[in-house]
Amino acid sequence: MASLKRRDTTLTRDGDQLIITPLGAGSEVGRSCVFMSFKDKNILFDCGIHPAYSGMAALPYFDEIDPSSIDVLLVTHFHLDHAASLPYFLEKTTFKGRVFMTHATKAVYKLILLDYVKVSKVSVEDMLFNEQDINRSMEKIEVIDFHQTVEVNGIKFWCYTAGHVLGAAMFMVDIAGVRVLYTGDYSREEDRHLCAAELPQFSPDICIIESTYGVQLHQPRHVREKRFTDVIHSTVAGGGRVLIPAFALGRAQELLLILDEYWSNHPELHNIPIYYASPLAKKCMAVYQTYIRSMNERIRAQYERSNPFEFKHIAPLNSIDNFADVGPCVVMASPGGLQSGLSRQLFDMWCADKRNACVIPGYVVQGTLAKTIISEPKEVTLMNGFTVPLQMSVHYISFSAHADYAQTSTFLKELMPPNIILVHGEATEMGRLKQKLVSELVDSNTKIITPKNCQSVEMNFVCEKMAKVLGRLAEKTPESGEPVSGILVKKGFTYQLMAPEDLHVFSQLSTANITQRITIPYSGAFGVIKHRLGQMYESVESSLDEETNVPVLCVHKCVTVKQDSENHVSMQWTADPINDMVSDSIVALILNISREMPKVVADPEVTKSEEESKKKAEKVTNALLVSLFGDVKLGQDGKIVITLDDSVAYLDKETGDVQSEDKGLKERVKTAFKRIQSAVKPIPLSTT
Repeated sequence: MASLKRRDTTLTRDGDQLIITPLGAGSEVGRSCVFMSFKDKNILFDCGIHPAYSGMAALPYFDEIDPSSIDVLLVTHFHLDHAASLPYFLEKTTFKGRVFMTHATKAVYKLILLDYVKVSKVSVEDMLFNEQDINRSMEKIEVIDFHQTVEVNGIKFWCYTAGHVLGAAMFMVDIAGVRVLYTGDYSREEDRHLCAAELPQFSPDICIIESTYGVQLHQPRHVREKRFTDVIHSTVAGGGRVLIPAFALGRAQELLLILDEYWSNHPELHNIPIYYASPLAKKCMAVYQTYIRSMNERIRAQYERSNPFEFKHIAPLNSIDNFADVGPCVVMASPGGLQSGLSRQLFDMWCADKRNACVIPGYVVQGTLAKTIISEPKEVTLMNGFTVPLQMSVHYISFSAHADYAQTSTFLKELMPPNIILVHGEATEMGRLKQKLVSELVDSNTKIITPKNCQSVEMNFVCEKMAKVLGRLAEKTPESGEPVSGILVKKGFTYQLMAPEDLHVFSQLSTANITQRITIPYSGAFGVIKHRLGQMYESVESSLDEETNVPVLCVHKCVTVKQDSENHVSMQWTADPINDMVSDSIVALILNISREMPKVVADPEVTKSEEESKKKAEKVTNALLVSLFGDVKLGQDGKIVITLDDSVAYLDKETGDVQSEDKGLKERVKTAFKRIQSAVKPIPLSTT
């Protein structure tokens, strides 16, 4: 089930509902930023700006989300429309999550953002961030290798090669078994230095895919290269200058490889200079040389002989002040949209001369000057405000490493995701692509959605909870209905069942015993405690402490009670539910003894002899028997004679035996004597 609606942050949603909301690149190209939420986990894909706008207007719609709720931010590549609002988001919002990108993307990110700050022609008030913000953001960015699985707060993700530019990645995210693939910008065509995008080995539940070129088809690569070199050759041969507006990193390196090879094969052009006009030229080449091993086999093989990025016929040009504009030349300058910088300065200088040419080599965003001149207007407005006729020829020869319709449809047919969300495309092109994909995938019951910015796509997924049994519990297969007992370990959205002994083997957890100890005020006789515990518990063992020689009681072999001093007793036990229950009852018993019973202390006088104690006990026994039966006398044979009504009973005070013809009287005397003996027996003052 999928639905499309405006994002309402106050709506209470079901736990198994997945929400995807474009904050940018929804029915537009630029400021790529896609929010995803599932099972209280929040992810942000990309964090770009819109190259046609400036200041806050260029940002994604960050006010639609709570930045502090984002767990993970994944950046696919270094282009401005995918990464340039990252310093702002990291430094100027409440974001506290983690940020990931590939090694090469991080290396280029800093260079391209520093250049963006320098060439931006906006007031200080409109600056989104400065160099310090970029440097601080670098400290927060973590790197991820291709195919490396990372887990953050129950969110698993890994990335695949995306082609497009150096370091570009497609991210696969797994939350509770629901997988979402975010392609970013990708290309399934291998070029002169980059590998083609990989095909994931399994189908995701949702594929968020770019639709930049809609239903358009790229010309074969060799045709585009021939058109490109023919235009340049004919222009410089006629005394003209060629401007190639391109971003400092990405397609620029591809075009430089083509130009350097073409110049090497045409000696007649060796006296015509080619300039790579970017303040980043030298640093960019250093980055590309560092990541040679991340490129395709062709470049790696060439690198074994010589560095392919040490160009023989191309020179760097750091600023227009160092440029001698005296004749035919080829200049590749940034930025690619002709909004500002070196490319715009050269365009203003050359646009009125019909001998010159401008070759636009990649996709251009709506609202930029590069997009405007493709339709070859009669006039253009210069940066100084003057309007001049556009005399130079304009050629659009796309080397953009975005997938065309053939690549997109083939990719989706091989992947076969049940849900497709189209982003990063103009509304018209995106609509055409949707219609064509619907007709081609009509038999697969695939849902294709084209949300606009801030429109939420809502899908419901039923996630079954399943626990994997590990270790010694897995050695025997249980019968159907047979319970399996162990420790259930939850990590993120996965469950594992294992024996306590295996806990340290299959998890980062370990078992431990907690020994608890409590000291209780008590100044009575320790024997009273033993007596009361004996009445309550079946097993009460007494002993002496080996070190201090003080009395110790062990109740049910789990709780130890020790007489620490005349005024305190201590208890010690290993914590578990049963032991805790026993210890609680013992504490209550000791406190009740202190509160309810008279104070019992040892007689300070010299201990009486056994004979005196025996006489005293006999006297008490005789008095109690008289109170119970009345006529009680001592017979000649030492037995006690008890007469009640007409019945007589003879009690042996040594053995407790009773003789009488009256069975009722016999039992009464026997029971009474037993209870009296128990009552008059003194409580021992020690446990020995």
